[in-house]
Amino acid sequence: MSKEPIAVVGVGQTKHTAARRDVSIAGLVREAAVRALEDAQLTWADIDAVVIGKAPDFFEGVMMPELYLADALGAVGKPMLRVHTAGSVGGSTALVAANLVAARVHRTVLTLAFEKQSESNAMWGLSLPVPFQQPLLAGAGGFFAPHVRAYMRRTGAPAAIGSLVAYKDRRNALRNPYAHLHEKDLTLEKVQSSPMLWDPIRYSETCPSSDGACAMVLTDRAGAARAPAPPAWVHGGAMRSEPTLFAGKDCVSPRAGQDCAADVYRQAGITDPRREIDAVEMYVPFSWYEPMWLENLGFAAEGEGWKLTESGVTEIDGDLPVNPSGGVLSTNPIGASGMIRFAEAALQVRGQAGEHQVEGARKALGHAYGGGSQFFSMWLVGAEPPTG
Repeated sequence: MSKEPIAVVGVGQTKHTAARRDVSIAGLVREAAVRALEDAQLTWADIDAVVIGKAPDFFEGVMMPELYLADALGAVGKPMLRVHTAGSVGGSTALVAANLVAARVHRTVLTLAFEKQSESNAMWGLSLPVPFQQPLLAGAGGFFAPHVRAYMRRTGAPAAIGSLVAYKDRRNALRNPYAHLHEKDLTLEKVQSSPMLWDPIRYSETCPSSDGACAMVLTDRAGAARAPAPPAWVHGGAMRSEPTLFAGKDCVSPRAGQDCAADVYRQAGITDPRREIDAVEMYVPFSWYEPMWLENLGFAAEGEGWKLTESGVTEIDGDLPVNPSGGVLSTNPIGASGMIRFAEAALQVRGQAGEHQVEGARKALGHAYGGGSQFFSMWLVGAEPPTG
């Protein structure tokens, strides 16, 4: 039996910010969910199941929050699933929801991811005690900085590449009303002179800590036909994982990321991603991961990713716009960050990305990674239904 085509007919986000003191976690997730339902012109009664995701529970210290969020998300008496794959969870949550529609288990599914980081301390929450990691390794940046250094040594990339990415994404964020950081007076010089946090990663080359939620309504072909606006169609989606540490692991270009991208491209019939994909929403929490992931995802040959960044290819008006929304560098409610990438890709092919719309975008990639670069999730969406 063939799979049911999957359509994204509703997208909703909160305004992402450092602290949403005005709402509880329940209020935060409901805000995004209501906006997604309004976009799809559906009601809670139209939803058959809810799939929710977030990063580790110890961030907010609320264990299994999905249980108390059921009422806020209209899930009482309906199936509700929780997903967790570290930082990639927003993407993998969307894929679980998509697979429920594809398998015809449910016709219309609400999927949502969130984080309320103001009620936690992710820096120290991600810092494990000795002997599980080396001393004075504070937060995710301390873990990933050596990988960035390895990339620089391997490719000969100039030291300025990271600041170019950060400057681009923060300027893109000014076009996105939902983005957390709106630094109107930011200059390239300010990025390059910001404090060094984890050499070579500077303060302005890192993601913020955000409160926020993102939701999508996914439905089948019949539901798409009733949608008030053109949907985004899922052409391919995949998840891959690998251990955090093992002999021969390539931390610069993880095998799981390569395999995940290859599977998505195979499903979508993509043979030349650099030419066939119009926009990329890529999970870049530290600026250097743009050139690294350009190589990992097959957009550039090994050692060539930084050249795309340097030449302006990844600018919003370039040949391959990367993170026109401002990306994780501008908005980072960790549990939702991956879903935001997937949702922003859907907005692009629906032509609904507003001021950060990429002209003529017909196919877009959403990408997320998490943990110690061991969890990967991706989907490719298009303006036309998939063929075959």
